[in-house]
Amino acid sequence: MSDKIRVLIVDDSAFMRKAIQMMLTDDPLIEIVGFASNGKEGVEKAFELKPDLVTMDIEMPLLDGLTALRMIMEKQPTPVIMVSSLTSEGAQITLDALDLGAVDFIAKQMSFASLDIVKIKADLQAKVRHIHSRRHTLMAQYALRKSRQIAKTSIGDAQTSQSSMLRAPRKKQKLVRLVSIGTSTGGPPALQAVLTSLPRNFPVGIVVVQHMPPMFTKSLAERLNNLCQITVKEAEDGEQINSGTVYIAPGDKHLLVRKNLSNNIAVLSEKPANTLHKPSVDVLMNSVADAVGHVSLGVIMTGMGADGLQGLRAMKNKGADIIAQNEESCIVYGMPRAVIEAGIANTVAPLEQIAGEIMAYF
Repeated sequence: MSDKIRVLIVDDSAFMRKAIQMMLTDDPLIEIVGFASNGKEGVEKAFELKPDLVTMDIEMPLLDGLTALRMIMEKQPTPVIMVSSLTSEGAQITLDALDLGAVDFIAKQMSFASLDIVKIKADLQAKVRHIHSRRHTLMAQYALRKSRQIAKTSIGDAQTSQSSMLRAPRKKQKLVRLVSIGTSTGGPPALQAVLTSLPRNFPVGIVVVQHMPPMFTKSLAERLNNLCQITVKEAEDGEQINSGTVYIAPGDKHLLVRKNLSNNIAVLSEKPANTLHKPSVDVLMNSVADAVGHVSLGVIMTGMGADGLQGLRAMKNKGADIIAQNEESCIVYGMPRAVIEAGIANTVAPLEQIAGEIMAYF
C-alpha cells in the first residue's frame, strides 16, 4: 500500500489536467492515481480508485462538477478541491460547492499560466498535504453538518440551532466597539456559521478579511447578506463602519480601519505591497489595534499559515480580547494554531460556539 497522497484529477481540459499533474507530482508525497475528462467519468473513477483527494473542475460535459461533487459526497465522502474560473458565475458556483462539502478551491487562471507559478504550486501542494492530514476530521465534520441540516429541515425551526449557538458560558465585563475577523481556507462556511447566528440588532460593526480573489469576495458578501439577519457587504474605501453591518475586504485590496473623530472609517489600500496575502489579516488587525485598541475583539478562524498572528498580538498588547477557533472544527488548523500557541487567545472555541462567544461581550 502506498504511503503517498493519492489524487484523482477531474477536468475536461487536457492542459489543466497536465498543469495540475505537474504541480502536484513535483511533491514526492503526492501521487496522481487517475484522470477524468468529465464529471461522469470522475464519479466512476472516484468510486473505483478511492483516492485520498479529488481536484474537480466545475464546468464539464456529461456531468458538471457540482453534480459530480454531490454524488461523491453522498456515496463516498472524499476531500475535494474545486478548480474554478475567476468569474462572477464561477465564484457563485464555487461557494455552492463549499456548501455541498468541497473543502477548498483553486482559481483556474491562477493554476498554471502565471508569473507566480512557484508560489501557486507551493500553495496547492501545501493545501493537498494539510487537507490529507485532516481528512478523517474533515469527513467527520461533513457528516455532522449534513446530519444537522437534515435535523434542521425536519424540525423546520432555524431558530433552534441558532439559539443553541448563542448560548455563551458567561457574560464578559468588557466594552467592545468593533469586531474583526480573519480567516482563509475553509473560511466561507465558517463565516456563514458565525454570521448567520448574529442578531439583526448586533450593536457594533464587524470587519472581515477572507483570503479570496476579488470576484469571490463580492459573491461571498452578497450570499451572506441574503442569509444573515445583519447586513453584509464588500467594504468600500472611505465609508463609515456602522453597527449591525459586516464589511468584507475586497479580494485585491487591504482593508484598514481608521479613526475619524468619533467614527471608524474603512480604508482600502494597495499598500503594503509586500504581504503574502492581499487582503492581509495582519494589516487589518494592526489597523484595528491602532484605531480602536482595547475596545476591540479579534476573531481568528480556519486557514493555512500564520497571517493574523502579528496583528492580533498588536491588538492584545493594546488590551483587546482574542477568540480562536479550536483544532477539531477547523478545515485547516494553521492561523488559529499560531495564535493559540503564542498564548494570546483569551478563548478557544469550536466553530458552533464562536457566535455565542462573540455575543457574550454584548
